[in-house]
Amino acid sequence: MTYQVIIPAAGQGKRMGAGKNKLLIELNQIPILIHTLFVFENDEDCEGIFLAIHPEDESEFKTLIRKYKISKIKGLVPGGKERQDSIYHALQTVREDGIVLVHDAARPFIKKEQIHLLVETAETKDAAIIGVPAKDTMKKVQNGIVTETVERSSLWIVQTPQAFRFALLIKAYEKAERDHFIGTDDASLVERLGVSVTMVEGDYDNIKLTTPEDLIFADVILKKNVD
Repeated sequence: MTYQVIIPAAGQGKRMGAGKNKLLIELNQIPILIHTLFVFENDEDCEGIFLAIHPEDESEFKTLIRKYKISKIKGLVPGGKERQDSIYHALQTVREDGIVLVHDAARPFIKKEQIHLLVETAETKDAAIIGVPAKDTMKKVQNGIVTETVERSSLWIVQTPQAFRFALLIKAYEKAERDHFIGTDDASLVERLGVSVTMVEGDYDNIKLTTPEDLIFADVILKKNVD
């Protein structure tokens, strides 16, 4: 079951405080971006990668893609003001039927087996996302005051990739564009169409590298995977 993947990589990652695109930070002497691209480059089911980038990063990204021999890049798409804008630009470039994934460039630890399960689910259910059950007690807070303890068994922490039939995802994005609606993730746009989204259980290692503290966990995960 083949797929194509859109990877938004145009953000500046200000919370990382690196003074540059956080995707250029190295883990074990390889940039975060390349770690993520390697996952899809080395997956025989991946037919193409569409990378949404900031114009200022284009030259450096192209250099890295050549250096690490990433051959599945089908397009470098100009990123937009919001993540959602970047993905919409990329979708207009894809323009092919089939399964399309959207994956955060700063999640380098997604496993191929999880991707395949996600794609298989999207093939039969049209829309599938990956996540893990919430482990901590969850509280609803307003103005610094706890208003409710939320029942945890139905709460999941959502990750990426998220997988959809192309026709469904582009329809959801076109509606969001018309309505001037900004969603929290791709699935939230599909949900607005009244389409059910299936959850696939993933892995707690599939973290998004957002803050300097996350890099400490990333080193631990890298070492664990090597061992």
